[in-house]
Amino acid sequence: MLIRKKSDNPEDYRKIKVVEEWFEQQQLPASMQLDSATYIPDLPDTVSRLFEQSYLYAGNPRMEGSLWLLLRIKKKLEGEASL
Repeated sequence: MLIRKKSDNPEDYRKIKVVEEWFEQQQLPASMQLDSATYIPDLPDTVSRLFEQSYLYAGNPRMEGSLWLLLRIKKKLEGEASL
């Protein structure tokens, strides 16, 4: 059985919280074509699940993919807002 240790570093959670606060201020579209190979059919649900995973694995460098994906989504939304 794999035992996960929560991060003792508050900075790991602060990074996620800053991104989460940004997303809370946004009106998310129902879906998103993130890039030519990545279509997200239910963006609000996906974002919610990515935050769950980010908090669960905070501080584990092998599991930072969820936060990385949230940052890519954020960047795409910021780019669309500036058009």
